[in-house]
Amino acid sequence: MWPLFSLILGLVVGSFLNVVIHRLPKGESIVFPPSRCPTCGHRLAPWDLVPVFSYLALKGRCRYCNNPISPRYPLVEALTGLLFALAALFYPPSPQAFLTFAFLALLVALSFIDLDTFELPDSLTYGLLFLGLLSAYLLSFPRPFAEALDGALIAAGVLGLVAGYGGLFIRRFREARAEVPVGPHQVHMAALFGALLGPGVGMALAFLTWALSGRTGKPVVLPDRLTLPLLPLIWILSPYLGADLLSTLKGSLVSAGGLALAGGLYWAFKPQGAEETDPVAMGYGDVKLLGALGAWLGLYSLLALFLGVFAGALVGLALRQRRIPFGPYLALGGGVAFFFGETLWRAYLAWLGL
Repeated sequence: MWPLFSLILGLVVGSFLNVVIHRLPKGESIVFPPSRCPTCGHRLAPWDLVPVFSYLALKGRCRYCNNPISPRYPLVEALTGLLFALAALFYPPSPQAFLTFAFLALLVALSFIDLDTFELPDSLTYGLLFLGLLSAYLLSFPRPFAEALDGALIAAGVLGLVAGYGGLFIRRFREARAEVPVGPHQVHMAALFGALLGPGVGMALAFLTWALSGRTGKPVVLPDRLTLPLLPLIWILSPYLGADLLSTLKGSLVSAGGLALAGGLYWAFKPQGAEETDPVAMGYGDVKLLGALGAWLGLYSLLALFLGVFAGALVGLALRQRRIPFGPYLALGGGVAFFFGETLWRAYLAWLGL
């Protein structure tokens, strides 16, 4: 009965997610007005809103104007229902099960919004992040709080640096415009300071440059052409400088992740007035999403990143598209890692003979 209840709940939640996916990017209320046909604007009756079944009964057409209904609607409902049923097989009725439902619902909403708009709303990415940290703090679910916090910072740091190096190569080592008071330059500086001085001091110094930039109105940063090439050199030389390589790596990634998530939260409350003009390899919405996954998955978020890159590359090659939204593939990797991450890791170690 529990899997059946979860399936039905997922279908209903999926119907609500369709509203979120449609309205949230437009800045519209997800509560009012009631659901209407997007073509003719006619208010939908309750029997028009039965998940999946209404679509089938109406043969994919609006009852009032006979225009086609996008198959996206039953797809989102069915996908959410199946994901909830899968979660029910792993977790009995419990707070942990309903937290897993929330985790999956947010991933579905983020995926389809990114497919439509190439954007990941901060309200959902940070909602996913804070829910994961709160769950870890209160229930140690799905992992202890210290592991969840480290996972969030390291995951955001990894992808923040990937975005930094990718952007530097795309620009052919031309320096990007530094944002005021905070932006990717501070993230890269935090990684450098964290590698040299540890995560605490690294973040403190980067936050200091943030404060100075805000005070002066001018970017107080080091050029990317210095920080990004110097960082791997420090990693390589760390054993010869009396430092542990893993500690050096962690210091740089935690510092970079802390600045990336804090800076993203700042801009979420104070949107930028000017559009990004420099070419970028990856949007910071993906960085924030992977940081949120880190709060739920710990270091298995890096497995989610690998799976996302692999799936995205396959789809991009199959469709012959150079620009694809990365959020859905990160979400796919995150879902797989959440349920099967430990199993995949053990299978990999067994394959290596370890």
